[in-house]
Amino acid sequence: MISRQTITHPFNRGDYTVGAPSLAKWARVTPAGDGEAALQTDPVEVPGHVVEALRGAARAVHTSREEVVARTRDWWAGSMIGETEGRPATPHAVVVEAADADQVAAVLRICHEAGVPVTPSAGRSNVTGAALPVFGGVVLDLCGLDRITGFDAESNIVDVQAGMFGDLFEKQLQEEYGVTTGHWPSAFAVSTVGGWIACRGAGQLSTRYGKIEDMVVGVDVVHADGSRATYGDYARAAVGPDLRQLFIGSEGTLGVVVAARLRVHPLPEYASAVAYGFANFAEGLEACRRIMQRGATPAVLRLYDALESGTHFGHPETNLLLIADEGDPAIVDASIAVAREVCAEYGPELDSQAVFTRWLDERMLVGKSSDGFVPGPGFVADTLEMAASWSALPVIYDEVVAAIQAVDGTLAASAHQSHAYTDGACVYFSLRGDVDPGARRDWYRAVWDAANAVLVRHQAAISHHHGCGLLRGPYVADALGAGFATFVAVKHALDPKGLLNPGKLGLPSRFGTSPLS
Repeated sequence: MISRQTITHPFNRGDYTVGAPSLAKWARVTPAGDGEAALQTDPVEVPGHVVEALRGAARAVHTSREEVVARTRDWWAGSMIGETEGRPATPHAVVVEAADADQVAAVLRICHEAGVPVTPSAGRSNVTGAALPVFGGVVLDLCGLDRITGFDAESNIVDVQAGMFGDLFEKQLQEEYGVTTGHWPSAFAVSTVGGWIACRGAGQLSTRYGKIEDMVVGVDVVHADGSRATYGDYARAAVGPDLRQLFIGSEGTLGVVVAARLRVHPLPEYASAVAYGFANFAEGLEACRRIMQRGATPAVLRLYDALESGTHFGHPETNLLLIADEGDPAIVDASIAVAREVCAEYGPELDSQAVFTRWLDERMLVGKSSDGFVPGPGFVADTLEMAASWSALPVIYDEVVAAIQAVDGTLAASAHQSHAYTDGACVYFSLRGDVDPGARRDWYRAVWDAANAVLVRHQAAISHHHGCGLLRGPYVADALGAGFATFVAVKHALDPKGLLNPGKLGLPSRFGTSPLS
């Protein structure tokens, strides 16, 4: 048996820095850059009298270029390209720190009256440019909303503010209440609860615990004009449509989530894992489908293609599938038994303990290159996660890999299946290129255009858990089809002045054209 602590308590193994700050802290060691803005052309300036009003309403206001660059920097490869050229993404804005929901509401009222755009922001570990103030205005920093405010032990529901970082949140849940969310995204220590909700995030154990939208019981939202509402707070209901879901995944374009009630689970006492190899990726997908459709829901069901099997596990000769589960021993053993029975039809079991141990050590290294590879100044790496039905995934995998590899300058394209359901799964592609430094942006856009053309043609979900932000904005209208008009109508109804996070998700903006349109 594998100790449950290897799954449930990763911060006890040194994988995370407990109490990780927002990215502004490490960003201070990097020069702000005095070049032109990479992603701003005509930013909205915040009038002096509005700045003064904001100073009176919020905990802190920052206006210097150095502070703005540091406090808006994110983890998106697209903005990093500009940073390494000495061109910060969005240096023109006013950063406003809020300490509580009252201050959030006051800031939004001031900006609404003045017609100033507002970009909600927290950990900024997003990889799509979702929290970059491309039209200037105000960046609303929510990291001050950082506490658990209540716990219902009988119902296993926790009330938490949106700016609380994942590692601190999970640490307090486990140490004080003996429960866990089961939500372990790769950016665990530099992401917040509100960020998970805003981008509809997923953790690495989602097949057992669900994505964030499965965990949210209720949300407290401040609207664009500063008014407030609570949505949800019931186990299930038939009182019109589920309005919670308007804000889960809205990336701050429809309202600002300031707190949420989440379902949590007792700490598991037992865990087990197995690993198998497959002749090709399609066979591995078939095995995953069969496992899920038999009713097993192992916490980890991750299938790696041959390239990633080699770089991550030293098994380039196979397509490696890792299955791990935690919880009640009866359920875990049954889940693993189903997986073994299915997988044994395809080939022998691998060294499961060695595979699982290596996964625990390296599971945060997405898109790892081969050992000994030294990236040059023109190296670019990124990931693309999508979701589709089991019937469509094998051909989508082949076509996306081929589309990425067909772009001049591509070093490699690979993938793994990371989150599974009875009807389909998420496949997580890694793309890497090495081009002339001045051609990085062109290569980057070309591979994203090529891959998303495949996804739209197959009517797949163009994102499974990273969200859309700026990066996927150009593809959202085609991905949603006629439904995009409904999304635009909802945006106009909730934010008629178009002030909340303009330029994102492909939505039209009164402030101009998104820099990636």
